[in-house]
Amino acid sequence: MIKLFLFIFILFEIAFSQNYDSLAKEIIKDGLQNGKSFEMLYELTTKIGHRLSGSLNADKSVEWGKNLMEQLGFENVHLESLMVPHWERGNFETCEIVASKSMKLKNYDLSICALGGSIATSENGITGKILEVKSFDELKQKKDIAKGKIIFFNRPMDKTKISTGEAYGGAVNQRGSGAIEAAKVGAIGVIVRSMTTRLDDEPHTGMMRYLDSIPKVPAVAISTIDAEFLSDLLKKDETIEVNIKLDCKTFEDAPSANVVGEITGSEFPNEIILIGGHLDSWDKGQGAHDDGAGIVHSIEALRLLKKFELRPKRTIRVVLFMNEENGLRGGIEYAKKNRGNEKHIVAIESDIGGFTPRGFGISCDSVQFQKFDKWSYLLESIDANHFKIGGGGADISELGKFGTILIGLRVDTHRYFDYHHSHNDTIDKVNERELELGAITIAIFTYIIANEGI
Repeated sequence: MIKLFLFIFILFEIAFSQNYDSLAKEIIKDGLQNGKSFEMLYELTTKIGHRLSGSLNADKSVEWGKNLMEQLGFENVHLESLMVPHWERGNFETCEIVASKSMKLKNYDLSICALGGSIATSENGITGKILEVKSFDELKQKKDIAKGKIIFFNRPMDKTKISTGEAYGGAVNQRGSGAIEAAKVGAIGVIVRSMTTRLDDEPHTGMMRYLDSIPKVPAVAISTIDAEFLSDLLKKDETIEVNIKLDCKTFEDAPSANVVGEITGSEFPNEIILIGGHLDSWDKGQGAHDDGAGIVHSIEALRLLKKFELRPKRTIRVVLFMNEENGLRGGIEYAKKNRGNEKHIVAIESDIGGFTPRGFGISCDSVQFQKFDKWSYLLESIDANHFKIGGGGADISELGKFGTILIGLRVDTHRYFDYHHSHNDTIDKVNERELELGAITIAIFTYIIANEGI
């Protein structure tokens, strides 16, 4: 009797698996043939453009996301209001060499941009000599000569790291906390090497922070080409002085919203499988890879499932988060909202660009990982079956505090920081086929989780 039961169970498992096999193949085929990801991303990036929190374009993107979800027939489409930071770059940002041993360099303009959240300078700007350092420890060692200087943080992303995310993580504290550390030693401003492994003349912006207890100093990013140029100059001439002028400004917080839509689960509607990305972007380029790609990945994944008239046992919810770039308000507000007896089982985020998908990074224990990994074979035909322990995303990180399993889409990121936070992040840098494969990967995996649970 027991053997018969096991035999029937095995047959059932095989039949179910074969059913998923054929469904995965159909989703892949239809997505590649009739996918809408690129079409949606083109509309978001060219008709709206960059979408910094608090801006008119950010407001337009919220309206766009809601209207699109409604047009696609998603269920329970609504906005969840929140307040977001509002910082504007202003009309001018310059960094000019005003004194050096070489007269040829006088009035030479360096390629810079204000870091997000920086204070402005006076109308005449700030003028000072440059002190180059590679780390906060080096700055502390040179604190006696740092007062009144402009600190030049010039630690590049480590090209030897296979993971570009790891390389970014090893350098980005200069951008985030450089102004704080510089002010501690009496510096008057900060220049930070752009966060990219690529040598180009585009400065890459990004969020920086201040502490109310420490004086605030202006902070700019410098392109990697000019970072190399300035570093070489300083080896020959330590008397170089630059003048930095910025007219950026921080305003009062502005109203905005997360955008939510879903397919309601047939058996366990209060068990939520969330997929999402962030609507906002920096005010340079078009926010195509960061994170327009994640937005259309999420919408397209649900659209594909609806097209096949699939209704999983658990609810699949798409959330378009606002304000990941300079505050994470969308993720924080979503996680703390009282949702009655809802339970978020899994949250999946796409926020590393629209490149070729490789699989998923999953923050869970080894036993749970095996339950997820057993379905990776369904993505083998598109080479997106490489699952690993460890992953997630900024917007969903707050849900992790409540026990939600966090998953991040893994893609080929070697080009990501070529574009990240710069004028380079435009729709022409996105490959239509790679983008659609990301949505397909999320659609298949999300449906399995929503149907099978963990």
